[in-house]
Amino acid sequence: MFQDESSSVTSSPLQVFSMMSLSPNLGSPCPWLRELKSEERGLYLIHLLLTCANHVATGSLENANISLEQISQLASPDGDTMQRMAAYFTEALADRILKAWPGLHKALNSTKITLVSEEVLWIALIQALSARPEGPPHLRITGIHQQKEVLDQMAHRLTEEAEKLDIPFQFNPIVSKLENLDTEKLRVKTGETLAISSVLQLHSLLASDDELLRKKSPLSSKNLNGIHLQRALQMNPSTLGELLEKDMVNGYSPSPDSASSSPLSSTASVKVDSFLNALWGLSPKLMVVTEQDSNHNGSTLMERLLESLYSYAALFDCLESTVSRASLERLKVEKMLFGEEIKNIIACEGAERKERHEKLEKWIQRLDLASFGNVPLSYYGMLQARRLLQGYNCDGYKMKEENGCVVICWQDRPLFSISAWRCRK
Repeated sequence: MFQDESSSVTSSPLQVFSMMSLSPNLGSPCPWLRELKSEERGLYLIHLLLTCANHVATGSLENANISLEQISQLASPDGDTMQRMAAYFTEALADRILKAWPGLHKALNSTKITLVSEEVLWIALIQALSARPEGPPHLRITGIHQQKEVLDQMAHRLTEEAEKLDIPFQFNPIVSKLENLDTEKLRVKTGETLAISSVLQLHSLLASDDELLRKKSPLSSKNLNGIHLQRALQMNPSTLGELLEKDMVNGYSPSPDSASSSPLSSTASVKVDSFLNALWGLSPKLMVVTEQDSNHNGSTLMERLLESLYSYAALFDCLESTVSRASLERLKVEKMLFGEEIKNIIACEGAERKERHEKLEKWIQRLDLASFGNVPLSYYGMLQARRLLQGYNCDGYKMKEENGCVVICWQDRPLFSISAWRCRK
């Protein structure tokens, strides 16, 4: 703890950094930045990110620019956990500022690269079906994506795998956004056994209700942003130290008002309800839903920043513990997947903000209201899943059962939830 000579009041490390960067007597922070140890550097990065986000939220762009310049001296996409994570949060905050100039923003973001990995799941299914004693069934997989080239790539890989294993296979591509999907194009035939797999997709439908909810319940985001910044500056040193090393932010919990302060955090969603009802009408034998087990759907920038710092710390930390910093594949995942998600959470508003991750309990409520009944994973299924995680040769990955569903964790921090459902008549 830090104690001022003229006062008996103790301060957290973040408050110390706040005084250091704001005091005119201390001058430029550059000389002492190079002397910071890893944890001290991480603490200062947290302070700068929170301060920068508050400047952005309140429209103080000149001060935000100063903070971004300071962060750029410390953050690095190939550094330690906190440096890598800070690099993408910095990019997201800068992108939010650039949106004030639509022409410039569009020019700088004209090239997008898509990271595709969903076919890996289907290849595993094809391989499992090929091993059935009674022989494989005829399999038709319908892929839904807004980019045709992604579907073409998926069709090629899956067809190649099916031919190799001599499985009768057909791929049905549908070029469409999920929110615009016409279920008639799914071409479900009478007597067919239908299974639905939604991997990290349903949360994007929550964006469709954004404008309607905002009109019904306007908020003073400036006041809320100030509350969240003040709370962050009072966090104790052990909590923020854990954020930088193996046990990031275990002591941090969402603010008590984070669930109630945002109109977007309510369970009701016209678009999601309508979509789930349409799926129920197809009478699937099984529906598997995988979602990020996080709370990134707050109404204010500061709320989303705090929540996403907490959850992405776990994701970046698990890669730090299991993959070399020099790995090109790691860099791709962090930049093209995590980085793009962070950018959408932080930089976007309204219907453009698609990454609206929510906790498992909310998806349970929604699916229950849509007349789906939970199907608990069998003991054998849990055993197989644990063996799969053990195959990564890392003790940090854990699985826990929660309300008949499975939550995959890094240490004790939830990453993803997996739940199975059947139509309830």
